[in-house]
Amino acid sequence: MGNARNLAFWVVLFLMILALFNLFSDGATTMNSRQISYSDFIQRVDNDQIASVTIDGEELAVTGTDGNQYVAIRPQGEEIADRLISKNVDVKVVPQQQSGFMSLLGVWLPFILLIGVWIFFMNRMQGGGKGGAMGFGKSRAKLLTEKHGRVTFDDVAGIDEAKEELEEIVEFLRNPQKFSRLGGKIPKGALLVGPPGTGKTLLARAIAGEAGVPFFTISGSDFVEMFVGVGASRVRDMFEQAKKSAPCIVFIDEIDAVGRARGVGIGGGNDEREQTLNQLLVEMDGFEANEGIIIVAATNRRDVLDPALLRPGRFDRQIHVPNPDIKGREKILSVHARKVPVGPDVDLRIIARGTPGFSGADLMNLVNEAALMAARIGRRFVSMEDFENAKDKVMLGVERRSMVLTPEQKEKTAYHEAGHAVVGLSLPKCDPVYKATIIPRGGALGMVVSLPEMDRLNFHKDEAKQKLAMTMAGKAAEIIKYGEEGVSNGPAGDIQQASQLARAMVMRWGMSDKVGNIDYAEAHEGYNGSTGGFSISAATKELIEQEVRDLIEQGYQDARRILIEKEAEFERLAQGLLEYETLTGEEIGKVLRGETLGGDDDTPSSLIPSVTAIPKAGKPATGGDPAPA
Repeated sequence: MGNARNLAFWVVLFLMILALFNLFSDGATTMNSRQISYSDFIQRVDNDQIASVTIDGEELAVTGTDGNQYVAIRPQGEEIADRLISKNVDVKVVPQQQSGFMSLLGVWLPFILLIGVWIFFMNRMQGGGKGGAMGFGKSRAKLLTEKHGRVTFDDVAGIDEAKEELEEIVEFLRNPQKFSRLGGKIPKGALLVGPPGTGKTLLARAIAGEAGVPFFTISGSDFVEMFVGVGASRVRDMFEQAKKSAPCIVFIDEIDAVGRARGVGIGGGNDEREQTLNQLLVEMDGFEANEGIIIVAATNRRDVLDPALLRPGRFDRQIHVPNPDIKGREKILSVHARKVPVGPDVDLRIIARGTPGFSGADLMNLVNEAALMAARIGRRFVSMEDFENAKDKVMLGVERRSMVLTPEQKEKTAYHEAGHAVVGLSLPKCDPVYKATIIPRGGALGMVVSLPEMDRLNFHKDEAKQKLAMTMAGKAAEIIKYGEEGVSNGPAGDIQQASQLARAMVMRWGMSDKVGNIDYAEAHEGYNGSTGGFSISAATKELIEQEVRDLIEQGYQDARRILIEKEAEFERLAQGLLEYETLTGEEIGKVLRGETLGGDDDTPSSLIPSVTAIPKAGKPATGGDPAPA
């Protein structure tokens, strides 16, 4: 519809310009081609060669006795009518109003066209569909219809507690008497809080599919404009629309774009955003109650929201939407697996055990990558091998087999990764090793992936220290094998991970006796991008850095000691990586025991270790050597 209107506008504009051009060009052409001089006109009058004359202001339209037509311009103030009448010439006079109108039209028509073009482009800049230049304050909320691709609560899995909270809101809308007879009131707002990709927007779509009531959706950024007061007007208009459709649900995605705390930021805040927030607060719970309108909002930045927005009476319920646990991941995988043909060997529970930290969006991407891999090699269904390969691709990155490594680079990478694996397997509190590879993936030349045996909910001091030792084992391995001068830039990623972990232990978790149980994260300049908080003395800063250095150095020394003690296993694993390039957890155990690996059946994809977790997608695995520039 909008495209048809735009096309019609351009067609009309083109025709008007064409008509205007023809008007002036034809008039000019006619005048230039048929005009005769006034003296010639007088001579023809005297010679009785003129049959009729039409006087239009200064212009004389002449018809000769021979039937030819001419145009002559008489001098201003020259009276010619009496002379023509005396020669028996038929004289007609055109009223001057018509000429004046055409003159005005010729003057004002270009301005009218310019104003029309300006209104059109303002309409396009302001969204077109809501009144354009004359509708800055109109709401951008869209009435969502689920005629095609309807989503229900059956399509939402892994976040059962959040789903139950919202199912109750849907029940409120369907059967309000069930709750009102006991004095219960329908909640005015529900705030969905959680990391990206956990299913907040999907939950809102499921409400729309289940409730059977009008469902308006809008983004927080749609309220704020460059003109102060426009956002507040849009909030008022949105609630006016919602009142006409009550009971209804209004979903505001990314509400932190408009709901940030007032009075903060450079210059004390933003007037337009704060006025918009003020209007939203009034509409949700002001003097006039908006009965039957439920606001559902989503954000992953609850900490930046204004406290007035979070109080009871506005967002009565704050629903946490976390990353799913192992049971939730299995349910999510089963939902997405409905859309692809899955082979009989696929065990979704094993895949769920190997994907802790994955959000719902990550799992959906995993299933999609597995389907793409199966289609690429011409399978009729998606097998377990496709899921394992897709998991490695999502976790570790795409294999870069086209990268040519010299034997020296390959050997150094093998010893580096062997050091991580040996130390990780030697320390009881380290996560079990899932896979080691020296095939370049993503930005690393090789990596070791270690997997916790269950979803991790907390982190202990002894676990953190052993994690530091495993992280620094790559550098220790290179120094043991090649000496102090032979160490490469491979441990750069390890040092970064170790520094982050050690700083968290000292500055946030209170795991340093010298620093004490004080959170110094805000005060430490540059930590996590923060420079605010309180000031600390130079001596405290020095103490913090010394404790961080001591923890990392202790981890390095522990790793070096273990590798020296287990030199034979270290050497065997490095040679095994050079031969096979990729080893699973079970294969690593066989190599360390000196056993030979089996035939083709004993492949990494067929060996699923008895572990229940892998690093979250996008996180660097332990021991990734940076690729050469």
